[in-house]
Amino acid sequence: MNETTLKRMNQMKLFGMHQSFQGLVDTKGHQKLTQDELVSLLVQAEWEDRENRKIERSMQNARFRYQATFEEIDYHHPRKLDKNLMLRFTDCGYINRKENILITGPTGLGKSFLSSALGHQGCMHGYRVLYLNVQKLFTRLKVGKAEGSYPKEMTRMEKQDLLILDNFGLQVLDAQNRMALLEIIEDRHERKSTIITSQLPLEKWYEVIGESTVADSIMDRLYNGSHKIALDGPSMRKKK
Repeated sequence: MNETTLKRMNQMKLFGMHQSFQGLVDTKGHQKLTQDELVSLLVQAEWEDRENRKIERSMQNARFRYQATFEEIDYHHPRKLDKNLMLRFTDCGYINRKENILITGPTGLGKSFLSSALGHQGCMHGYRVLYLNVQKLFTRLKVGKAEGSYPKEMTRMEKQDLLILDNFGLQVLDAQNRMALLEIIEDRHERKSTIITSQLPLEKWYEVIGESTVADSIMDRLYNGSHKIALDGPSMRKKK
């Protein structure tokens, strides 16, 4: 009977339940449990297995630059990283509140790592997260304009609970990229959270965006009510 039950669990794709029941059968642990206890244990095992697989899929879809976690963040290197501020992000309340995080600082201070760790934490809490390199994104959007996939790309970003735009500001935006960025930020304003990292201080972002009216519209939506992390100090790469 147990073999038949295990076979049917697999056929119904109850993999967590199957693994738990297999362990109980092997150790004869199920004989010590009441029916209620057995059902509860199997249901809990199936729920945990599905949650873990859901988180794993979410992290794969996010495509983080680094497989970074909060536990791996370095607070000893002198880069003006506020540990108390970072710890307040661990519950992902800022995603619930639709708040943005703007991370700035010279190259080599771990901006991409921090954004990846924040994104990883979001996945762990069940949020949809997507990491994108800004230059590659703009290239893809331009191709999408020509091939007709532009609306699909924009919808994909709009659906994310947390969108990470890494390495903003390496190049001055042309008219097409400027309007694409405005559309992305407008779609997400007060509806979803966005993290942006940049080597440039915030006041320099206006110059990169160009066209003062559009720059004002973008920065007004990004800046107000956002969390600012301004890193500074010697490169962590040189230390390594």
